[in-house]
Amino acid sequence: MPGAWWRQWLSRFDPPPIPDTLWRRALAACPLARRLDDNRLQALRQLTVAFLARKRFHPLAGTALDDRLQLLIAMQACLPALQQGVRSLRGWREVLVYPGEFKVRRSHHDEHSGVVSEADDVLIGEAWERGPLILSLADVQLDLEQPWDGYNVVVHEMAHKFDMLDGPPDGVPPLPHDIGRREWIVAFQRAYDHLSNDVARGRETLIDPYAAEGADEFFAVVSEMHWSQPGLLKRAEPAVASLLTAYYGPSPAPE
Repeated sequence: MPGAWWRQWLSRFDPPPIPDTLWRRALAACPLARRLDDNRLQALRQLTVAFLARKRFHPLAGTALDDRLQLLIAMQACLPALQQGVRSLRGWREVLVYPGEFKVRRSHHDEHSGVVSEADDVLIGEAWERGPLILSLADVQLDLEQPWDGYNVVVHEMAHKFDMLDGPPDGVPPLPHDIGRREWIVAFQRAYDHLSNDVARGRETLIDPYAAEGADEFFAVVSEMHWSQPGLLKRAEPAVASLLTAYYGPSPAPE
């Protein structure tokens, strides 16, 4: 936004620090960040500075987006990037923010009939490969007010961003050397198949049934749970919970 405190510094080599007063105000409103230990909190602040210097916020449809709200979005976007660092934020620049839910026109091709139809999806968030991160501000704020309910739209869409760092989303982001790719694929595929079978049979599940939409959505949904409801995730899929702790670092959420 024009006039934002960091905009005048974007052309310089080192981005400006976040003013202490603004940081304290944002931290007071973000329980996920507030529960980090001192070392990770300092790392989050540095990573958030880098995020704000590299990304451009675009409020849409009359969204009121001041410095504090931009900082709160950036903080939540950087939480899941703490373990992998600034390189995990590469490949895109724009953050589009709607005041609430938004519609996206989709085309669907029926493989059997060959018919192409169009319909509007109502979304609260979306992430495009090498494109923008798109968020509903109302849902961002709801997640801040209810941080331990298993949902976080910013974390969900950032998980998609990580997943797309090496191509179309498939539920397998670029992994650090200490996490075996085969181990990840086997554990996540087993958990995804288990959930999909339960959903198909109408059984109640500890993981949101939306995760059965695809391997990419499964990764994004369990990423939300890692940050906001890790105890429930551990009960549902302990192997997945362990791998996400290795990938993201320990969750600050109460178990």
